[in-house]
Amino acid sequence: MSKIRVGVIFGGRSGEHEVSLRSAKSIINALDKDKYEVIPIGITKEGNWLTTNAALGLLPEEVMSNPKKESVALVGAPAYQGLVKLSGENFSQGEKLDVIFPVLHGTYGEDGTIQGLLDLADIPYVGCGVLASATGMDKVVMKKLFCANNLPVGKFTSCLRNSWEKNRREILAQIETEIGFPAFVKPANLGSSVGISKAKTLSQLEQAIDLAAKYDRKIIIEKGINAREFEISVLGNDLPIASFPGEVIPGAEFYDYNDKYIDNKTQFEIPAKLSPEKVMEIKKLAIQAFQAIDASGLARVDFFLDRDSGEWFLNEINTMPGFTSISMYPKLWEASGISYNELIDRLIELAIERHKEKSQNITTFEPN
Repeated sequence: MSKIRVGVIFGGRSGEHEVSLRSAKSIINALDKDKYEVIPIGITKEGNWLTTNAALGLLPEEVMSNPKKESVALVGAPAYQGLVKLSGENFSQGEKLDVIFPVLHGTYGEDGTIQGLLDLADIPYVGCGVLASATGMDKVVMKKLFCANNLPVGKFTSCLRNSWEKNRREILAQIETEIGFPAFVKPANLGSSVGISKAKTLSQLEQAIDLAAKYDRKIIIEKGINAREFEISVLGNDLPIASFPGEVIPGAEFYDYNDKYIDNKTQFEIPAKLSPEKVMEIKKLAIQAFQAIDASGLARVDFFLDRDSGEWFLNEINTMPGFTSISMYPKLWEASGISYNELIDRLIELAIERHKEKSQNITTFEPN
């Protein structure tokens, strides 16, 4: 039986570029080389597409042998169904791909842009489609969808960078009145805790919005909750399942970028110490959040458990979570009985399954 040709796309024009490289390295190493032929596709911070030698040069260290050096592009035309080689101004037929694993976190990868290109190219791909990726990326739109589906969401507001630059005093006063302190300030369209700050005063709030505005035109401000933090993994297409939840115990005041990727002081309780009733509640809410944005393939859903009221608050859904072997998404599934290698196999199967299901749609119409 011929091997399944899997293109692993990583890097990209995002503040989460380095996180993507770590995820891709783990996935490429874990893919069964007897079952899959792996085609690494790197995207530089400037947006240039690379494969093999050049792509692997982006990774922390080389993970494949006998690489070939080529400059490539993905064309939004089904006739190619994969990569085309670039030679000067010309395209030539390149490498056909059976499925793509887009390990791209953040903007231009997790926000529906690459998903739209892959849909145009008619190639199966792992993870959420355009709609779920776009809504899952924008924390403001995401939370509005959660609210529309009667899911428990903490108090939040938002502002645009343009409005902030013109009316910062009015916006600060509005946030102080509506949200209060402490408040968390985030770029609406970014992950991995990039650009996030906790503000306890007006001065800190102003600095926090200035920081977030460097990364996105839309800023979200959320009311701080005295809570425990939990994460849960969801897997599937139309009939998703949820893993056991895990608790995040930050080593810093909150779970920021340094705490996640540099200081290594955060502790994880996997599975979380929760009553069976609370586990059932969070699993149900996670699946409802997954379905609220019409997600597919995979997502990690993050929750707060209010220490005072015992209520769950849905924080956010991450449609392409970190995917190293020690990242929370695969670790939660490992604790639930699905190994890292099996998880990758399932995600590829789900990608092909979803593509086949979508292929049943009629795309032409002949009037009588």
